[in-house]
Amino acid sequence: MAKDKMTLLWFQTGSCGGDTMALLSADRPSFSDLLNDYPIELLWQPSLSVESVNNLNDLMDHIIQGTLPLDILCIEGSIITGPNGSGMFDTFRKTAKKNWVLKLAEKARFVLAMGTCAAFGGVHAAPPNPTDCIGLQMDKSEPGGLLPPEWRSGAGYPVINLAGCPVHPNTMTKTLAMIASGIILQLDELNRPKEFFSSLVHQGCTRNEYHEYDVEEAEFGTNGCMFFNLGCKGPYTQATCNTDLWNGRSSKTRAGVPCFGCTSPEFPEDEGLFKTEKLGPIPSKLPVGVERANYIAYKNLAKAAAPERVKKRKMEP
Repeated sequence: MAKDKMTLLWFQTGSCGGDTMALLSADRPSFSDLLNDYPIELLWQPSLSVESVNNLNDLMDHIIQGTLPLDILCIEGSIITGPNGSGMFDTFRKTAKKNWVLKLAEKARFVLAMGTCAAFGGVHAAPPNPTDCIGLQMDKSEPGGLLPPEWRSGAGYPVINLAGCPVHPNTMTKTLAMIASGIILQLDELNRPKEFFSSLVHQGCTRNEYHEYDVEEAEFGTNGCMFFNLGCKGPYTQATCNTDLWNGRSSKTRAGVPCFGCTSPEFPEDEGLFKTEKLGPIPSKLPVGVERANYIAYKNLAKAAAPERVKKRKMEP
């Protein structure tokens, strides 16, 4: 290991491995370019390391004993605390993984939650949450998970939450590149890097014009907006999906699938993914910056003003 390189260890807890799969699709930079062009030394990644698990055993022992520095700890997956707080539903070397995470986090300069499960609990923490899953430093939207709210890493940061199910691949590699380059990360109220969680999925969506003119769809396979009836959460979900396309080509909304709000702490919400929950005739959650009292009047005026080309395009196959 070169002394001028930052060490990185990627540890999986309660996970589907989706964030690792997404990582392989990164292209700005790719994961290989990240390791070649930035001062990062990969100690371990469960799907990409060629060494046996015995090597991971040794690495973790050296890190915990203080003989091997750990700069970046990436955790993929929810923290499983069941049964009865023991964490023994999810173990490594006959010890609860949550305990390994605590020991490694104590030594790391930066701790990153790779995915909504690691950040907030995610899919595994959805009701009824049979294995008592939580996030690294948050439990859904509540501060405090495995680590208390006041916890800080060696570099002075809380857990850096790269939310998503999975995380956008370039969000992962760009954040790691920023850390390796010594750039100070600005975090939002959910400890997500503002660089990637300040814009809405709605921004850059090819269905925006239909949304503005209230051309809302009630079935899939058409061109209009999916917010009002089909469960799209893009107007109030922070992510780069439509400004940095997946694989440089597409996104959920471009493919005709509603945004599920997977970067949010309450994902997945206890409701249907393809139906918009409403209070009376109005969606229960409105686009950012929109006042409920003015929403219906605005929508009626917008629909009446819709250009003919928008209406005609709506009906195209």
